[in-house]
Amino acid sequence: MRTELKTNIAKRMLGVQGEAAFETLARANELERQGRHIIHLEIGEPDFDTPAPIVAAGIDWLKKGKTHYAPVAGVPELREAVAARLSQLHDVTVDPSCVLISPGAKLMIFAVIHSIVDPGDEVIYPAPVYPAYEAAVLMAGATPVPIVLEESKEFRFSLDTLAASITPRTRMIVINTPQNPTGGVLTIEDLKGIGELARKHDLLILSDEIYSEIYYDIPSASMLDVPDIMDRLILVSGFSKTYAMTGWRIGYGVIPSDLLPAVNLFMNSSVSSTSTFCQLAAVEAFTEESAQAVQRMVEEFRKRRDVFVDGLNSIPGIRCLRPHGAFYLFPNISALGRTSKEIADRLLTEAGVAALPGTAFGKHGEGYLRFSFANSLNNIEAALERIRTFTSQL
Repeated sequence: MRTELKTNIAKRMLGVQGEAAFETLARANELERQGRHIIHLEIGEPDFDTPAPIVAAGIDWLKKGKTHYAPVAGVPELREAVAARLSQLHDVTVDPSCVLISPGAKLMIFAVIHSIVDPGDEVIYPAPVYPAYEAAVLMAGATPVPIVLEESKEFRFSLDTLAASITPRTRMIVINTPQNPTGGVLTIEDLKGIGELARKHDLLILSDEIYSEIYYDIPSASMLDVPDIMDRLILVSGFSKTYAMTGWRIGYGVIPSDLLPAVNLFMNSSVSSTSTFCQLAAVEAFTEESAQAVQRMVEEFRKRRDVFVDGLNSIPGIRCLRPHGAFYLFPNISALGRTSKEIADRLLTEAGVAALPGTAFGKHGEGYLRFSFANSLNNIEAALERIRTFTSQL
């Protein structure tokens, strides 16, 4: 839902699109209060508990009184742990002083864009897209420049299209891999090509890798795997998806040293700091016990993905790629002859299945739905039967 200009609303809010998942969740919850049974496939959060070591540490730090302000940049223990983890996973040395902790990865996206992008600048990003990128760009007074993710390329974009979209006003390229809403994953060749274009045109890259450890084939490539890119790379990630910690609100950014003061100033001036006890508890995400919990969660996601994809592809009028990462499906429903919004609305009200229209992620999402498979196999199988019955009556 996009905001409309009112006399008492700032012009910068014109055209900003919020996250439809929360709006759909509210509608679904209201139907449940009326006695309807709704299968929730709209919200993008794991349906698993936070790993036990993190929860235990959070309780322990609360008891120890870690309920006061943290440093704006984050507690040293977590900054060092994040830097060590990224350095371990990739052939690069991440300096803890370049790691900033934020209350959620979304806030870090806003902090980066608002600290670096000026009115009149252009920011390129893939579409359909997680709405926060476009919202942050618009609210900064800059111009969003979408490039289309191609279903024929497993929801990757063409580097030629990217190159043709760069102008003298381009300031930044935003990428998301694995991606929300499509589950698409960029290859290392894609990332190297993006890096070459960024160097050639002196651009910054904001790489949102919040789903990087939720993959089903081979580990997803990271911009950190691209040589000689750290001076222009801003990596954003967090703990919400991998560790089922959406409510803890712990995100982070790895920021080039010359940009660090500006982003830190934004954090200082907006949110002050991130919850101290939550940060200290998040250090336990890098223990072996937490890692095993993540592996079990991803294996369960893999089973759900396969059942869901196979089930959707057996329904006339729907085709669905098998995503390589994240926990979303983005099936093509254009053959059903209805708009994405109509199908999503009617699935909720008539079939009791909460999903998002592809247009919740911009106009390039027309003809698609987004399903989250962060729900049980039983519920996914029940949803498939409801979807099959609904589509057969169109």
